[in-house]
Amino acid sequence: MPFSLASVPREFGALMPNAPALTFEGDTLSFHDLDVRSSRIANALAALGVGHGDRVAILAKNQPEFYELAFGCNKIGAISVGLNWRLAPPEITAIVADARPRVIIIGPGQQPLLSDEARASASRVFTLGDEYDEWRDNAPATDAGFSGAPDDVALLLYTSGTTGLPKGVMLTNDGMSYTARLGAETWGMSSRSVNLVAMPMFHIGGIGYGLSTMANGGHTVLMREVDTKAIIATIAAYGVTHSFFVPAVVQLLLNTPGVETADLSSLELLSYGASPIGDTLLRHALTVFGCNFMQVYGMTETSGTVVALPPEDHHPDGEGARLLRSCGKALPWVDIRVIDPDTLDDVAVGSVGEIWLRSGMVTAGYWNKPDASAEAIQPGGWLRTGDAAYQDDEGYIYLFDRFKDMIVSGGENVYPAEVENVLADHPAVAEVAVIGIPHEKWGETVRAIVVTRPGHDVTDTELIEFARTRVAKYKCPTSIGFTDVLPRNASGKLLKKDLRREYWEDAERGIN
Repeated sequence: MPFSLASVPREFGALMPNAPALTFEGDTLSFHDLDVRSSRIANALAALGVGHGDRVAILAKNQPEFYELAFGCNKIGAISVGLNWRLAPPEITAIVADARPRVIIIGPGQQPLLSDEARASASRVFTLGDEYDEWRDNAPATDAGFSGAPDDVALLLYTSGTTGLPKGVMLTNDGMSYTARLGAETWGMSSRSVNLVAMPMFHIGGIGYGLSTMANGGHTVLMREVDTKAIIATIAAYGVTHSFFVPAVVQLLLNTPGVETADLSSLELLSYGASPIGDTLLRHALTVFGCNFMQVYGMTETSGTVVALPPEDHHPDGEGARLLRSCGKALPWVDIRVIDPDTLDDVAVGSVGEIWLRSGMVTAGYWNKPDASAEAIQPGGWLRTGDAAYQDDEGYIYLFDRFKDMIVSGGENVYPAEVENVLADHPAVAEVAVIGIPHEKWGETVRAIVVTRPGHDVTDTELIEFARTRVAKYKCPTSIGFTDVLPRNASGKLLKKDLRREYWEDAERGIN
């Protein structure tokens, strides 16, 4: 049978029913438990009239319900939508208006994030806890029996749009089928693997990465959110073999008291992404963790990792150190090109162009956005990433800059236009440009350059607080600069590279 999300609990629930599948805060669900719970969810949703293609959204911090909902939705052909609890209420309202979920599941701590407008748009809203448990457990445990087609949308994950409007990335059963190959062939996972997942489940780096273990019969240990002391204790308690962190979290772990004497001997591989790892940090991490490291590159639109720098290329000393500045080579089932964005021709080896990718992992497009889908996915199935890079003669990819103005701060995507639109609403702001500047901990951070209106005075603190009421905190500027005029070319186009130059002039590349 073709792969579907539902095939994971079905297959392993039959083959190894008592094997641990998912642990959260000391409670462990077997594959049989996951199979039964997801079947109950499927039947409970069907009783509410939810069917093929309908959306079911969850707004909560990490917990097992993400997986039972994703599997349960898939068992009736519905689509699971992860909502980012780090967003502001207006942003969540916009996503709900776009996705139009029939049912919304919300965590008790996230209730203030769901506006009355968003709440009223759904047929039912359930709060996690007793209400949700009773609703689920009163439904039959029989499998609904539906097996979706390869091109059925399984997950709808939202990423910020270039204009500030959120875009729902449609991930299909076929695209998600590669999570099993990623686990087995790229990360070396098997049924004996124990994978610690602390990345948020509304991200592909959370829900997709966790699925890579489950799809190989392995054990996923889920954490509500990043807590470095708990991560270290969990590695020892459960014999964790694999995990994924952004480099900023690796640094936080190394700074956690007791890490150097903790039992981390079970670790086999730590993967990291969103930014490269520095030589000094890598040396320290190799010594303390005593395991292999792998850099990965991917995005929501590719259902996860598509380029990897393997452990054998992680040498902080000597000639091999140069490879740490690359993000690796394309995986065997991924085609890659580096394209001149103006001529759409392949550039020469060593020349900078835009990364184009082709794989069965590539998204089916953006929900309700055919024009954006057609722009992103070119004829032949090539995905335009918007990332500028060059490729050496051995096939290693070196990120250079972004053709899009996107900022990546602590693994989160921030589109400047979204922040600019918010700040432009302030009565004192005449013009504004938002850029990413280097940040030691988060890779990049947001800076706004503002031209004020004549006769209007405003402080940087006032503008930052103004933004925080309208967009997620991680998107808000951490600093504000004021100027009399913004640099523009003869046609009036804003020259953001001129604004960024002073911050990045000593860096080897224009992004982290």
